[in-house]
Amino acid sequence: QVQLVESGGGSVQSGGNVTLSCAASGLISLLCMGWFRQSPGKEREAVATMTGSGIPQYDDSAKGHFSIFKDYTKNILYLRINSLKPEDTGMYHCAAAQYRTCPSWSVNLRSYFDSWGQGTQVTVSS
Repeated sequence: QVQLVESGGGSVQSGGNVTLSCAASGLISLLCMGWFRQSPGKEREAVATMTGSGIPQYDDSAKGHFSIFKDYTKNILYLRINSLKPEDTGMYHCAAAQYRTCPSWSVNLRSYFDSWGQGTQVTVSS
């Protein structure tokens, strides 16, 4: 398994932007990685994934609102959230799978990943 450590969360005003970071112990070029959000009272849901080579994938409703990218020199995965809304509030978890490719978007996406970080909390106030 890969060790993952998230950072960058905090309290943010609605309409602002935030960039979350995920430092990985394994080479991110070899990993399918993703960001998941767990909002209060809801199940953990996928926000975005990225293959080892950098191909992103998003839920159709989230395109333009989230941006996932990798810095291969720093070995860090990022998630930028634009125009934050109160419903973006939640714990954001980084995840990794021991494969370079990512599966197509589906409701079972969470089961593909076997390494998880502890999460970083984002709280959006209106």
